[in-house]
Amino acid sequence: MTKIAILGANGRLGRVVAKAFIDAGFDVRTVTRTGKVPAELKGATAVAGDALDRQSLVRATEGVDIIFNGLNPIYTDWGKCLPMAENVMAACRANGALHLFPGTVYNYGSPMPEVITEDTPFHPTTEKGRIRCAMEELSGREADAGRVRTILLRAGDFFGGTGSGSWFDLVVAAKMEKGTYTAPGPADLVHEWAYLPDFAVAFVGLARNLDKLGFYEALNFPGHAVTDLEIKAAAEKALGRKLKLSFMPWWVLRAGSPFVAMWREIVSMSYLRFEAHRLVSTRLESIIREIPHTPLDRAVAEAMQDIGIAVAASRQAA
Repeated sequence: MTKIAILGANGRLGRVVAKAFIDAGFDVRTVTRTGKVPAELKGATAVAGDALDRQSLVRATEGVDIIFNGLNPIYTDWGKCLPMAENVMAACRANGALHLFPGTVYNYGSPMPEVITEDTPFHPTTEKGRIRCAMEELSGREADAGRVRTILLRAGDFFGGTGSGSWFDLVVAAKMEKGTYTAPGPADLVHEWAYLPDFAVAFVGLARNLDKLGFYEALNFPGHAVTDLEIKAAAEKALGRKLKLSFMPWWVLRAGSPFVAMWREIVSMSYLRFEAHRLVSTRLESIIREIPHTPLDRAVAEAMQDIGIAVAASRQAA
């Protein structure tokens, strides 16, 4: 049985990916600082490991075949990203493990390409974009040297899964129970979203088809390239009632950004909410045969339930 270690298993992405690999029959090890396994991950083995402590991480991943890097510091703490990535590489080298890694669209900078393929060049224009490029360059160097094999799958903004910290729960759905849908940008702008259960199943598909992949691969995950108007309609269908459309008060964040660190970081990435973009892939479907894609109405309804918003009985039955 293939053994996989999930780093960041207490986070939203890590939990969903761990669950997908458990359901697929993998031997799953969750690695967290506390060593406690999330309650919904029954069947996984919980191990303590600190991604900022290289030897701790090497020990926590001893004997695994695959390491999934689901580590994601909060926006104001991204100085940890590259040191963590270097320690993940060290753990992969020490254990001869494959590196699975979720990529972002931050690498492309502003102006965003409207259509992003696997061949679209990087042009980071923010510090976070430059950090993500550096992380991918590190993986590429390790692969070129024959030390660590990396399979990267790039996605847009996450929605779905339990926990907090995504644009969906913090902004879009924050006032739904009070009858309001909050659009982070122009309501008719196409934005790339990744429904996490689909994204996780795609990683399982890659892990099952390694014979079709090279020593370094960077693939796109085409999720839901949709507008806020489309998500709003799906949310209304789930609720069984209309929602008032409001917009995120960017002027407040911009005015306060010199004084509030988190606001400053959010504002630095605001271009993503005002420049249309979507991911396409020329290779993923041929590798995993079928790209997981939950219909938008169902995905939005399930994402709402995940964060505690009650949906109409008809949607629950569906």
